[in-house]
Amino acid sequence: MKHVFVFDQDKCSACSACMMGCMDQNDIDVTQGEKAFRQTFDTEVPTEDGGVFCAYLSAACMHCEDAPCIAACPAGCISKDPETGFTIYDNTNCIGCKSCAMACPFGAPRYRKSDGKMVKCDGCNIRVKNGLQPACVRACSFGALTCVTEEEYAASGSTKACHVLIHQLGLKK
Repeated sequence: MKHVFVFDQDKCSACSACMMGCMDQNDIDVTQGEKAFRQTFDTEVPTEDGGVFCAYLSAACMHCEDAPCIAACPAGCISKDPETGFTIYDNTNCIGCKSCAMACPFGAPRYRKSDGKMVKCDGCNIRVKNGLQPACVRACSFGALTCVTEEEYAASGSTKACHVLIHQLGLKK
């Protein structure tokens, strides 16, 4: 069953626990300047009545159905997992050319200076295949970030998902 990440801004408190869970799961070395695959953002948006609305976002790889990073990788390091639908990578043969990063409209693939290879969110693919939640979802105490099957997502009627952005940009056919 293919999976999608769903983000509900109304439940998000901007605590960045999802980002911390990602960093822990993937052994991100912040002392070397590495960033988590999942990033959080907050901004104040002025409202018409003169007030301010605080907007929060938690974003990582969108795991596009027709992911442009796959075709861009000359070493064949990126592929789709047929079971989960996640865009996964094996950077064993990565040459660090950054082509995948240039092709990605979301900037998900990142260059890791420590070994000169590209890395990216794989949706905690192994965790999901073993019936566990992705680390970012598990860390979200407020339920703002979930990972569900496409069937569950379609049945929910939810429009509050990063997945919707993929459709809006025409990356999913």
